Amino acid sequence: MKRALVPAAIRPPFARYSHGIEVPAGARVVFCSGQLGIAPDGSVSETVEGKAEQCFRNVAAILAEAGMGLGDVVRINAHVGAREHLAGYMRVRDRLVADPPPASTLMIVAGFARPEFLVEVEVVAARAD
Repeated sequence: MKRALVPAAIRPPFARYSHGIEVPAGARVVFCSGQLGIAPDGSVSETVEGKAEQCFRNVAAILAEAGMGLGDVVRINAHVGAREHLAGYMRVRDRLVADPPPASTLMIVAGFARPEFLVEVEVVAARAD
């Protein structure tokens, strides 16, 4: 259904992501708002990995509403609160994303709406039914 675009004419990706993803005509597309690492009960993990896991659980719940899953993700935009949080976020992302890996942008930001939030993940998913 989706095809990774990793042209030989440019440097390979720095990590586990594709430079681009081609989605076939007629596919359903879902855009998810940025999700923070907050559980339904309002709790927030103490670890970056726990926060990232919750971000992806929240994304998975949104996608499930559309009959999709994390395997349908074609684009990730992620934000982390500091350089030292990159590795923890990337370990979670790399474990949860499917092959081919989605197109991805990862940015370090100055902060979030509340200080306990260190990671935010937004995605675009597509599925040809």
